[in-house]
Amino acid sequence: MTRKEFDRFCGSLPATANVIQWGNASVWKVGGKIFAICSNWGADETDKISFKCSDLTYAILIEQKGIIPAPYLARAKWVQLASLDAMQDQDIKVYIREAYSIIKLKLTKTMRKKLGL
Repeated sequence: MTRKEFDRFCGSLPATANVIQWGNASVWKVGGKIFAICSNWGADETDKISFKCSDLTYAILIEQKGIIPAPYLARAKWVQLASLDAMQDQDIKVYIREAYSIIKLKLTKTMRKKLGL
């Protein structure tokens, strides 16, 4: 999944917002809370996708080749695809949609109503 495809997919989810932070990272939020990031940190400067996971999903994914605990975010159960071929595009979309749902459910009822969620 390219960064452009990542941005297009995240933008298709309801009530999302995109900001460029931390240099050139494409940060996607719902209700002001981050659910997915595409960044090019590190020496190789290739795009890396990171997203929030459930505890169980986190434990399973970090055992997979090419998927690591996300730098600075691992304690909050985030993973990073160390290479873009670590996961198929359709699977990335499923996990990003799940990350979006996890974060959306953490929003207050008032905020969800305000966002039409």
